[in-house]
Amino acid sequence: MTKTDIFSLIQTRYRSFTNTEKKVADYICEHTKDVIYMSITDLAEACQVGESSVFRFCKSMNFKGYQEFKIAMAHTISMADETPQLTSEITMQDTIEELSAKILSTTINALTQTHNLANDADISKAIDWMVEAERIHFFGVGASLMTAMEGKNKFMRITNKTECSFDSHLQVMSAVLMSNKDVAILISYSGSTKDTLEVAKIARERGVKVISLTRFAKSPLTSYSDITLLCGANEGPLQGGSLSAKISQLYLLDVLYAEYFKRTHEQSIRNKESTAKSVIEKLL
Repeated sequence: MTKTDIFSLIQTRYRSFTNTEKKVADYICEHTKDVIYMSITDLAEACQVGESSVFRFCKSMNFKGYQEFKIAMAHTISMADETPQLTSEITMQDTIEELSAKILSTTINALTQTHNLANDADISKAIDWMVEAERIHFFGVGASLMTAMEGKNKFMRITNKTECSFDSHLQVMSAVLMSNKDVAILISYSGSTKDTLEVAKIARERGVKVISLTRFAKSPLTSYSDITLLCGANEGPLQGGSLSAKISQLYLLDVLYAEYFKRTHEQSIRNKESTAKSVIEKLL
């Protein structure tokens, strides 16, 4: 299905669509390049229909779900462009100087958007919870797991209460054993990754304070979150794990780390000196 021309397929099936499905089809055809960066929740709101209606539209087009539909649509857009593209900005014809400038611009824009989306009150509240918590658990899968691991690596230099399990089964087990004295930091660009949602649901049921780092303000993950911190990077369906998205997540973690350090500076300084000394012999 990835080689299917989505817009031809929509035209051939348009008459068989319900009125609601026609609203979705019309919006997609009119806002094509915006839709590939939208979550199912965003698209449903834009079309003024329910998420289930968007899902049914995708099923009526013989796709398993919204994500598969977006991948096929991205392929259609790519085939329609005269110049083959690697991303929405970079083309196969770019020189090294041009692609270097475009990547720099994309990264700066992602960080700037993340900074502008930051809510100081939410960050302050998140730090209060982290300082008071008995344990801080970082969760993520796929590319987001790399960010979660970096979060643990960063915070373990100044506190001994951080955790991060590599395996999705271990993450669920960790979540089940959490208490209302713990904090869970869940990282997911889409906010709709099944394994992460399962952890979020369990954590919420256990009374754990849930902080999410995600792109979309309205996604399944945010419904389980007490605090949502938004990253500003746009990632198309063919750009999973893009570095601009990862960098914007790391930026948020760095802000949390710096503020945590400030509020616990005496203990953090002692711990940082101790952890630094512990690995000094590993250095040449």
